[in-house]
Amino acid sequence: MNTERLYTLFQSSIEAKMNAGEMLLDDIAATSQALVNCLLNEGKILTCGNGASAALAQIFTNNLLHRFERDRPSLPTINLGCSLPNITSIASEQHINDIFSKEIRAYGHTNDILVVLSSSGNPSNLVQAVQAAHDKNMTVIALTGRNGGSISALLDENDKEIRVPSDSRTRIHEVHLLVIFCLCDLIDEQLFGPHES
Repeated sequence: MNTERLYTLFQSSIEAKMNAGEMLLDDIAATSQALVNCLLNEGKILTCGNGASAALAQIFTNNLLHRFERDRPSLPTINLGCSLPNITSIASEQHINDIFSKEIRAYGHTNDILVVLSSSGNPSNLVQAVQAAHDKNMTVIALTGRNGGSISALLDENDKEIRVPSDSRTRIHEVHLLVIFCLCDLIDEQLFGPHES
């Protein structure tokens, strides 16, 4: 019984990734190019998310700041909302919805990109983060799922969305992780040349 259930889970994961691959390859390629252009123009990448999406944002930041599959120079990336004193100070004196937007207003510049991750696209603090990024004339890249939610509705023609074609939060997170790894691979290849495995 347990092995049948596990097989079903593996199959569901594989199917979600294959469906996403059929639909999202062009979006992922275009997004990687936007990130490369940002870095070549001396911009930086800011990332944010809530819960599991916050962990995925941290993985993306770490892979760019430290390394992905090879040693190479660090790429300027900041994961927002990682400082507990900052978060609790903002949340206690203002509102929890401001935890990302305040940092974007402090760190963000026109050449920068905000990468926001959300399975639903609806959290108020991420909606405010997108609005703050637009106020700073930053490009927004949204990794979403389901119908894209409120975040999708805020994106303009300069922004990019990679929307996972699934309603399952678990499947969306799994595909987001794969998308992050694809973006890291493409960024490294475009900036530093092909990698010898």
